[in-house]
Amino acid sequence: MEYLVTMTTHVPTGTSEAAVEDMRVREARSAAELARAGRLLRLWRPPLRPGEWRSLGLFSAPDEASLERALASMPLRVWRTDQPSPLSAHPNDPGARAAVPTLAAGREFLIVMTVTPPPGTPRAQVDDVLSREAERARDLAARGNLLRLWSLPAPSGERRALGLWRAGDDAEIAAIVDALPLRPWMTVETTPLTPHPNDPTGR
Repeated sequence: MEYLVTMTTHVPTGTSEAAVEDMRVREARSAAELARAGRLLRLWRPPLRPGEWRSLGLFSAPDEASLERALASMPLRVWRTDQPSPLSAHPNDPGARAAVPTLAAGREFLIVMTVTPPPGTPRAQVDDVLSREAERARDLAARGNLLRLWSLPAPSGERRALGLWRAGDDAEIAAIVDALPLRPWMTVETTPLTPHPNDPTGR
């Protein structure tokens, strides 16, 4: 199972620069070990305020107990709080069928998409839009814009998904999302990502 983990670090007041640097070095080694073990898949930095330490990690573990053991093994855990979110398989996930293409250049984005069809929408219409959405997802995956897609827990009557996307800039990703067949029924929350030095892919 895969998990998205929000990791927030609070360095204790008075900690020396040498201690911080030593912690960074040990954390990088730990991240590399977890990547080799198949536990840490990706690591990013979201937008940060001055002085803030926060990372987003994509982890793989058979269950929450195994995930916790992996997170607890990281040196920064003594200064860090972790918030894991379980991710479920999505039928349109390109990562479930093929290697991630590299045709699209640019930065990566995590986007939470919440879909709520209007009350009374005929089932046939919903199915038609979902079919067109799946076709569009395949096209965007082939272009390298859609990298991964997961299902998130949602109340009855809603569909929630988390997507990992790549685009040249904010305007391009906004245009891609606005052209999705489900967009008229969708609210989105977009998080631009920047590379993390410990990301296993080296991006």
